[in-house]
Amino acid sequence: MIRPKRLLEPAGFLSALGEFPVSRVNDSVEALVNLWNNAMTRAVDSIAPKHPLVCFRTRSAPWFSNDLMIMKHTRRGLERRWRKTRSLADRLYVKEFSKTYATARHTAQRTFFSVSISSADNQPAELYRVVKGLLNPDHTEPSVGHSPIRCQEFARHFENKVAQIRSALDANIVAVSRGVPLDSVCLIKLDSFQLVHLEDIDKLLGEMRSTTCLLDPCPSWIIKQARGGLTNWICYVPKMYQHILALAFAIKETNENPKLLQNITLGFHILNNYYIAKMTYKATLNLLCRQNRHVPNFVCDAQKKLVACIGGLMTETSAIMANIFAVYKVPQMVPDEAYQYIGIVRLLQHFGWTWIGLLAVDDDYGDRFLQAMVPLLTQNSICYAFIFRLPKRSYLDDFTDFIVEQVNNYLVLMERKANVCFVYGEFPSWQDLRMMLLCAPFLSLPPLAKVWIVTSHWDFESLSVQRMWDIQHFHGAISVTVHSNQPLGFQQFVHNIKPFWAKEDHFIQNFWEQAFSCSFKIFNMNMETSKFCTGEEKLESLPHTFFEMNMIGHSYNIYNAVYAVAHALHAIYVSSSKHKRLLEGGEVGLQIVQPWLLHHFLKCIFFNNSAGDTVSFDENGQLLADFDVTNWVTFPNNSFVRVKVGRLEPHAPLGKELTLHDNHILWHRSFNQIQPLSVCNDNCYPGYSRKKKEGERFCCYDCVSCPEGMISDKKDMDACSNCPEDQYPNKDQNQCIPKILSYLSFNELLGIIFTTSAISFSLITVLVIGVFKKYQDTPIVKANNRTLTYILLVSLLLCFLCSLLFIGQPGKVTCLLRQMGFGLVFSMALSSVLAKTITVVMAFMVTKPGSRMRKWVGKRMAYSIVLSGSFFQVGICTVWLITSPPFPDTDMHSMNEEILFECNEGSPTMFYCVLGYLSFLATVSFTMAFLARKLPDSFNEAKFITFSMLIFCSVWVSFVPAYQSTKGKYMVAVEIFSILSSSAGLLGSIFSPKCYIILLRPELNNKEHLRRRGK
Repeated sequence: MIRPKRLLEPAGFLSALGEFPVSRVNDSVEALVNLWNNAMTRAVDSIAPKHPLVCFRTRSAPWFSNDLMIMKHTRRGLERRWRKTRSLADRLYVKEFSKTYATARHTAQRTFFSVSISSADNQPAELYRVVKGLLNPDHTEPSVGHSPIRCQEFARHFENKVAQIRSALDANIVAVSRGVPLDSVCLIKLDSFQLVHLEDIDKLLGEMRSTTCLLDPCPSWIIKQARGGLTNWICYVPKMYQHILALAFAIKETNENPKLLQNITLGFHILNNYYIAKMTYKATLNLLCRQNRHVPNFVCDAQKKLVACIGGLMTETSAIMANIFAVYKVPQMVPDEAYQYIGIVRLLQHFGWTWIGLLAVDDDYGDRFLQAMVPLLTQNSICYAFIFRLPKRSYLDDFTDFIVEQVNNYLVLMERKANVCFVYGEFPSWQDLRMMLLCAPFLSLPPLAKVWIVTSHWDFESLSVQRMWDIQHFHGAISVTVHSNQPLGFQQFVHNIKPFWAKEDHFIQNFWEQAFSCSFKIFNMNMETSKFCTGEEKLESLPHTFFEMNMIGHSYNIYNAVYAVAHALHAIYVSSSKHKRLLEGGEVGLQIVQPWLLHHFLKCIFFNNSAGDTVSFDENGQLLADFDVTNWVTFPNNSFVRVKVGRLEPHAPLGKELTLHDNHILWHRSFNQIQPLSVCNDNCYPGYSRKKKEGERFCCYDCVSCPEGMISDKKDMDACSNCPEDQYPNKDQNQCIPKILSYLSFNELLGIIFTTSAISFSLITVLVIGVFKKYQDTPIVKANNRTLTYILLVSLLLCFLCSLLFIGQPGKVTCLLRQMGFGLVFSMALSSVLAKTITVVMAFMVTKPGSRMRKWVGKRMAYSIVLSGSFFQVGICTVWLITSPPFPDTDMHSMNEEILFECNEGSPTMFYCVLGYLSFLATVSFTMAFLARKLPDSFNEAKFITFSMLIFCSVWVSFVPAYQSTKGKYMVAVEIFSILSSSAGLLGSIFSPKCYIILLRPELNNKEHLRRRGK
């Protein structure tokens, strides 16, 4: 049973089909499917009832030989065998044989027509019939009946074409003689004709088989022919009509601009791809070919020259177009989306969102997005909680599977920690996401509150059947959109749009019917719910999901693209004028402009559009454009407002690409206007650092306190850090506090005590010197070398005073004098004590009869001992000063909270050499005094010297460990205490008994008493 094709004409089919009942929009999917099938079956049966098939033999083409018929039957047999076996070998054999058959078929066809054209020489009627058959294979002309006038017109037309070709050939030959490369000249041969067949296009695009929709009981060809009238059954996107208006407005402005392309009019052609790759290929080839035939590389219409193309809104569309246009070097205006990824990463970093969800369309471009985005997120310390794929597009027959899959995805989206979702998709994916959110309440799923971050591909666009669908789920969404502005006059241009404003606009009636839910066709007005379109409806009354009066980002890109092409053509026009490249007739034209020539001029253009924005391209041909960070604010009546809250400048310095105004952003209502958090776990606050959890992503971590001496002053630091050398951590380990400069000053208690003690002992020493000076002629003063006594007292006075050098802020001079002065004056004091002890011993040894030591006793020996002892210490200090002198230094590491300002000895070895030599003098003095302690004489100082040396050695022996175990000013205090205590020990032990006799017991200060005691 078949239906007669002659009865299946579109007008009758549409009349029988009628209008879609609007009241049935909210029915279930199964009900809509049944409604569609019943309506289609009823309409087809009414206009073309089925009847039995009557087979008859049709006349084959004249070039289709018996050999080709045999090859055709063989190919069909191989195809049937492959469908049964489904083996790879049979499939490959079918493909190879199909190629052989196609080659033989093309060869036979070319040979037949070449012979026909050659044999039709000087026969215009026959030549007309042959060429007409080539240009329109589906149209059959009778071989007889042509009028002589028509044949003569064709002959003249053919002669004109030959003359044009010869003139072009002559021009090419002249161009070659002037140095134009041979490969850029198209040499035309008139003795042969080679036709490009549709099979060649199939080879380029792949096998394109025509299929019939499962929901369509009638042949698909009738739907294709009648698609212009099926406005009630096919869903349109009314909002995209603004792109057409932006293109028309830009072309209108360009053609009316007297300063741009004078005497040249730009035109445009718009083709729809229906979001299908095959239709995109077809539309692209339609732009390159003429007379509605896919015959590339054969130009039949010179008046319609394609010089540039504006890419589609979808990435796939632009990529398919680029594959074909790249062969012909046709410029294609496509915005670059790579910069948006960096901007969105900066946005996530700005708000501290490190745990997000990724939604990507399930195709090759979604895979590329994930391959580019996931490493970029990882490099910037951002993790994804989940990834799920949005369907590329959905069909009604897959609706059940779609619902089941989206329910599972919805459960994944409910993951509470990931409050931010980054979505990569285009219009079909946007509709699928809306469908998922719409179905959630009917499946008893809780509402979803997320911050949706989307790229510039997305817009709040609704199909005609989605007029009442809620968009509150997307309140507070953030998108990185193409920068847009409002060109002057565009809104007025839109206000003047009416359904019949231009007869060439084949889109506006469909747009008008879908946008306003009305119809222009009287025969479709059979439903009570329908209304007639008056043409006076107001565009501004439409919801923003259907149409916006302000120019949106994509439309603004189209507007700028038209002007960019116009300025580039104008530059070519000016360049041609300067070089006096005149066409026949004396006028400069652009008919000879090749598309590839436009590339060079596009890179060089620079202009300001009517909105005040600058349009230019970089050296790679990329548009130098910024992006707007837009906050989508929705309302219960399904309207929305775009709020620009920031700007993305891709060519700004690294890290400064994004400018954002947080206070202008409105978040989803469930967040109560509090900035949402989207992290795997709570933040690690200052004073803590992150520690990775085993088996989880690096964004999931534990918080551990910082080690002692380290801080973290920001949230979520990977590791704690040390403070600068001049600072130390506070108690909470979240900030650094400047260290205090520490040294022993005169103002603090310890410094006051030492200063008072040093001055007091110095005054006591001065008093002792005064007493000894006053009673210098008394026996007790004169005894045991009075000069040595004065030297010892002066040395002790200097010892007390040198301790003051250790108090106060260290300086270069004080550091040099501290240890040097201390070593020299103590060496002099100890040398004096040693000289006194040796003098006492030598005095008793000389008194023995026959002693040979008499010549050594006297002042010379005492002075020699003092000078030699001091001179040796001077040598040590000199070497110290020459090799490594002391200097002021700061120690920032010994104390946690203080910077120790001290004198660095320079060479610790030399310092201990000084102390070692003092120890040597003290040991010798102690030994000599200890041996002479029992000599019988009242003026014998050996006992007192022994006691004083015992005190001295005890002090300095305990000094070494105490000095090593202290730091800073306390180390200086230990040395001052040792100097004062040892000096006071010498002063008190040696001179206090004498002062007691001089001042309190003067009667004992005479020779008789001393001699009596000596006996």
